[in-house]
Amino acid sequence: MTKYLISFPSGVMQVADGDWDNVVEESHQVIRDMKAAGVYVFGGGINEDVAPVAVAGDGTVSEPLYSAFDDLDGGHTIIEVPTRAEAIEWARRVAVACRCPQELREFMYDPES
Repeated sequence: MTKYLISFPSGVMQVADGDWDNVVEESHQVIRDMKAAGVYVFGGGINEDVAPVAVAGDGTVSEPLYSAFDDLDGGHTIIEVPTRAEAIEWARRVAVACRCPQELREFMYDPES
């Protein structure tokens, strides 16, 4: 089976006034459905209040290195499913529940994971 990342940056999530409770419930229901289906691996949002750090190959800690990841925020869910079509369907369900587009990425196979 293949693992997939379903994610969105926090800036794209625009929830209408009075709809937040519905978004929370619907998105949590999708997660509960993923768990019931046995496809859920991990999920959560990046804590934007905690600054990232870089850990170099020699173990030293410094400011982040990769400017391409300066805006790594938002929500992330990892699932493991047998087909890309199934991953797309789960991403579709998350997008509908969260009221915002999702990005789907496939992890390369690693026999140690």
